[in-house]
Amino acid sequence: MNILVEITHPAHVYKFLATIKTLKQRGHKIVVVTKDIKSIKYLLTRFEIPFVVIGIKRDSLAAKAFLQLWYNLRCFIILKSEKIDLMIGSLTSAYLTRLTKVPSLLFDDDDDDVEPLIVKYVHPYVTHILSPSALTGMRKRKDTVYYPGYHELAYLHPNRFTPDPSILDEIGVKEGEPYFVMRFNVFKAHHDIGILGLSLENKRKIIALLEQKGKVFITTERDIDEEFKKYQLRLAPEKVHSLLYYATMLVGDSQTMTSEAAVLGTPAIRSNSFVGRIEYLEEEEHKYELTYGFLPTEADAMFAKIEELLAMPDLKQVWQQRRQKMLAEKMDVTDFYVRFIEQAVSSKE
Repeated sequence: MNILVEITHPAHVYKFLATIKTLKQRGHKIVVVTKDIKSIKYLLTRFEIPFVVIGIKRDSLAAKAFLQLWYNLRCFIILKSEKIDLMIGSLTSAYLTRLTKVPSLLFDDDDDDVEPLIVKYVHPYVTHILSPSALTGMRKRKDTVYYPGYHELAYLHPNRFTPDPSILDEIGVKEGEPYFVMRFNVFKAHHDIGILGLSLENKRKIIALLEQKGKVFITTERDIDEEFKKYQLRLAPEKVHSLLYYATMLVGDSQTMTSEAAVLGTPAIRSNSFVGRIEYLEEEEHKYELTYGFLPTEADAMFAKIEELLAMPDLKQVWQQRRQKMLAEKMDVTDFYVRFIEQAVSSKE
């Protein structure tokens, strides 16, 4: 089978890494396409995954729409020249499925109401949508396939990830010494319009609070505020998950990293306008108590929760117990991905 995989975000590299390698080991040909995004190219190169750059990326919706035509053309040429049997991706794959009838899969963990453009222009045209069971019955697309897991368990399930303790030496902390990770998002995606995260003042207050208990490290997608540069962590991206595993707590406004911390058993505090609207994060919070979300208007409650967690002497042990409960009810997501992909072309069932 010849499979085209469209990578549009650095998190997708991790999500599909083990799936791509497993499929290759089973004799399938994988063609990875991506945009000219430095972080994605770095990770694909680091993990020795060959790829084809099909265009550049822009932040404005107008530019995104114009460039999408170019992505479609490039992928169409690849689809024909490589005799692709199945596509894994998003908008480009949906368009090409309409044009060529080559089947496509969309792995989507966002709720319909937070991604209206994807729901309108992608969901109706891909062959299958696969989503975490937290979203069961909530899609407009009624034949969505639901599975017990999260995207992050495709690469952070214990079957797939072993934390590297050498990260502690690299960041200059001793084993058992508390430290905190902060993650700031830039909210540049099409579904991020009008979305707010942590304010500058709240970032300052959080740092002042956390510094009383341990070192603070900040990671961000782009430029960081000048006053926070002394906290900025210069770390290879592939080491971030080990950093999260050993951290005392994550505080930020990122969805993906919040879920990553949660499935690793690290307490996570998130503040942005998406709180209450992302079902898989709601499940991680209310069913498994692995994370807490606060709207930007709920700063006082957020600070109270941070102080409550900092006062718990057995914080990490409690979270690891909660993590084990979650893992007992979820699957090795990569194993599911591989099995579904291999059946997608050979069977309509």
